[in-house]
Amino acid sequence: MTSPPVAADKMNRAVVAFLDGRRFKGYLLNFSALKENFRLFAQEHSQQQVGIDVLMKDLKAIFFVKDFEGNPEKKETAVECAPKHGRKIVVTFNDGEELCGSTEAYSAQKLGFFMFPLAKDSNNLRIFVINKNIRQVKVH
Repeated sequence: MTSPPVAADKMNRAVVAFLDGRRFKGYLLNFSALKENFRLFAQEHSQQQVGIDVLMKDLKAIFFVKDFEGNPEKKETAVECAPKHGRKIVVTFNDGEELCGSTEAYSAQKLGFFMFPLAKDSNNLRIFVINKNIRQVKVH
């Protein structure tokens, strides 16, 4: 529970979606697609606040975002356009929520995978999806 060793503008800005419906906004430190945990620092005054340890097993996904405001009313759909990265994918979580995007490296055997939004005006830069917490994946 220490303060981050680097400035917030050098860390990844993210919205962390938990399985129980909570969503925390903050900055990620020591995130790796291969590790079971990482540290999250609050979005405001992160250098003065203590971070919390987050376990991947407790998450649906991690949304790496441009900014924390975004547009909560916007629903990203499977728009008919060519993906910028890899192949189109539709992910359905155990709670019924669906995400549409594209991926370059989906593998059900790994902890998770990155997907990218199809919409050019998306607030999401990329999304890390936790495999064990999804119901279905359709790769097109």
